[in-house]
Amino acid sequence: MSFSGEVKQELAKRISPARHCQIAELAALMHFCGDYGQIGESQGGKPVFTLGFQTENEAVVRKGFTLLKKTYNIETDRTLEEQEIHGLLAKIGGPGEPVNPLLIKNSCCRRAFLRGAFLAVGSMSNPAKGYHLEFDCADEAKALFLQKLIRSFEIESKIILRKKYHVVYLKEGSSIVDLLNVCEAPVSLMNLENMRILKEMRGAVNRRVNCETANIAKTVTAAAKQVEDIEYLRKYYGFQNLPETLREMAEIRLEYPDAPLKELGGYFHPPLGKSGVNHRLRKLSELAEQARP
Repeated sequence: MSFSGEVKQELAKRISPARHCQIAELAALMHFCGDYGQIGESQGGKPVFTLGFQTENEAVVRKGFTLLKKTYNIETDRTLEEQEIHGLLAKIGGPGEPVNPLLIKNSCCRRAFLRGAFLAVGSMSNPAKGYHLEFDCADEAKALFLQKLIRSFEIESKIILRKKYHVVYLKEGSSIVDLLNVCEAPVSLMNLENMRILKEMRGAVNRRVNCETANIAKTVTAAAKQVEDIEYLRKYYGFQNLPETLREMAEIRLEYPDAPLKELGGYFHPPLGKSGVNHRLRKLSELAEQARP
C-alpha cells in the first residue's frame, strides 16, 4: 500500500467522539465527493433517492456511511424520500453548495472537516522520494475555501490549475507534518518524521563525503603541482642554490609526495606548523615559475 493509502486508512478509522465534529467531517465528504440522485419512485408514486460517495477507496466509502449512521441514523442500504434527502442536504450541504460556516466554527470541527477533505480528494507522495501533499478540487471556489481553512491553522499552501482541477498543495515537509497533526494522523506523522530524519542524516553524510572528497582531490592536485615544481628546481636550478629551509622542505616533499601539510610539518626538527609548511612550498613554486623560460 502507498504511503497516501496508509494515511487514508488511518484517517478512515478515526471517529470523532463529538457529534458536531462527525457532522463536519461528513459535510467535507459530501462537499468534495458526495453524490445523490433519484433512482425511481416508491409504491405510492413518490420519488426516492440514493446517497453515496464518488471514490475508489472503500475505506472512505465505509467512513462516509459510518458517519451517516452515527449522525442521522441513515443505513447503507436505505433509500431516502425527497423530504429526507433535502432535509439532510440542508444540514450538511450538497456537493455543489458552499459549506455552512456554522459547521466549522470550532477548531475541532475544522480539523474534522480537513480530515474528511483529505479522505475525499487528498493524496500524498512517498516521503522517501519527496514531500508533496495535495487536494484535487473540482472548482476554484472549493480550492480557495480549503486553502483558507488550512491557513486558519497557520499552514501555508498554494493553488495550481492542473487540467480540470484546482489543486491545493503543500511541498514543505514541516507543513505536511503540521497538517497531518491537524487531521489527527499520529502514526503517519511519526512515520513521516522518521523518514525526514533518515533523509536529513543521509543528506548530511553525503554532503560531508562530497566535501571531504573535494578536499582530498584539491590536496592531491596541489601536492602533484608542488612535486612538479620541486623536480623542475632540482633539474634546472639545483638544490644547492636553495636556502637551507627551502632545500629541506623540497627534500621532505619529494620523500612524502602524498602527505598533507600537517604531516609534512611533523618531519621537521623542531616540527613546523601548517602555515609554515605552506609558506615554504609556496616559495618553492614561485622560484620554479621564475626559473621557467
